[in-house]
Amino acid sequence: MNLHDSERVSGLLDSCGCLEVETPEEADIVIFMTCCVRENADTRLYGQASAVVSMPPSPSGKRVLAVGGCIAQRDGERVRENIPGVNVVFGTSALASVPALLEEAFASSSRKVLFDVDEGDRPFATELPSHRAQSFHAWVPIMTGCNNFCTYCVVPYVRGRERSRVLERVVAECGQLVDDGVREICLLGQNVNSYGCDLYGKPRFAELLRAVGETGVERIRFTSSNPHDLVDETIAAMAETPAVMPHLHLAVQSGSTKVLRAMNRKYTREQYLDLARRIKDGVPGIALSTDIIVGFPGETEEDFLDTLSLVREVGFSSAYTFIYSKRAGTPAAKIVDPTPHVVIQNRFDRLAALVAELAHDANQADLDGISEILVEGPSKRDPMVLVGHSRKNQTVHFRAPEHLDPQTLVGTICDIHVREARTWYLAGELVGTPR
Repeated sequence: MNLHDSERVSGLLDSCGCLEVETPEEADIVIFMTCCVRENADTRLYGQASAVVSMPPSPSGKRVLAVGGCIAQRDGERVRENIPGVNVVFGTSALASVPALLEEAFASSSRKVLFDVDEGDRPFATELPSHRAQSFHAWVPIMTGCNNFCTYCVVPYVRGRERSRVLERVVAECGQLVDDGVREICLLGQNVNSYGCDLYGKPRFAELLRAVGETGVERIRFTSSNPHDLVDETIAAMAETPAVMPHLHLAVQSGSTKVLRAMNRKYTREQYLDLARRIKDGVPGIALSTDIIVGFPGETEEDFLDTLSLVREVGFSSAYTFIYSKRAGTPAAKIVDPTPHVVIQNRFDRLAALVAELAHDANQADLDGISEILVEGPSKRDPMVLVGHSRKNQTVHFRAPEHLDPQTLVGTICDIHVREARTWYLAGELVGTPR
């Protein structure tokens, strides 16, 4: 969601005649788009923003520093205290206000800080220009906010309650993107499975998947997906809509029912395992990935062993693993946990080792097979090596044939004969003709 918000802010700046530059030192406008899910984001923001404040003046003589997104929404006027020298602070629903805020900041001769962090009854702004990082890929927000209030999560407090877009407008936007040459669309929401409940009185995500599939887009992905709200109709829509990729990110967070209850996740260990089985039966060959928190307050060794066994039983293709990060204002932040950090770190390391083992095993299934990938660009290490993602969302590397300019392959769909299957990527060689 933050990536897409950044693209929309960039699109607004483009529409105002602004030109992107390579470094902050060259810029008259520097904007930080922020996330506050984990503490590390706060640390990075304050360090990097302070570095911008201390830079020499921009070539024009005045630099405006803005902070937007979730930290701005959460902290409001406290951003000014943490970043002396900030000029503009705008919240998660104030993207459309950015040009006017910047214009006022440039016109002002005072050190007044401009704020727009009031949620109020502001509509969910989506009809904004977007400067996409890749012409062939687009994020499409279908909803914002969250009603689940997991006890560790700050998102509902900064993004607000769930608000869905009208189905027909989402589909129309996807159709226009296809006409513009977009090949892959990722539908965005804090919990896409409950899409439509606020507008229509029932979830309509399965219907939306089918309708977006009818636009002619070649690849559909979506995030995020809460297990509590994933229904059989959605599984059927995934299986029956050819453009929907056979990959699902389904955050479990813990394998212990006791910990899940303390997290307010609204499902048990057994219900998650049953859902995973239904998904694998309904969409044969699908890859499941997940999020897992280690060290949630009160987690015992027995709880952690439940997580390890669930991870092994599901057989995730990959997992994002985190040590619990206390977020002020959430119920979990009030829980006192005497577990030593060294114990939590040991658990995290054991989990990471298991995740790596399962990822390696999952990738072996594609060794010597053909993997269809959407080419995203050159490797950072070698411009002749191209990188893309498979239908199952695996990272795939291949070397461009000598007779082809690697740049001509960016944005194409290629078949790769997989010669290597490593833990975190596949590698192979191009076969057939890019399309």
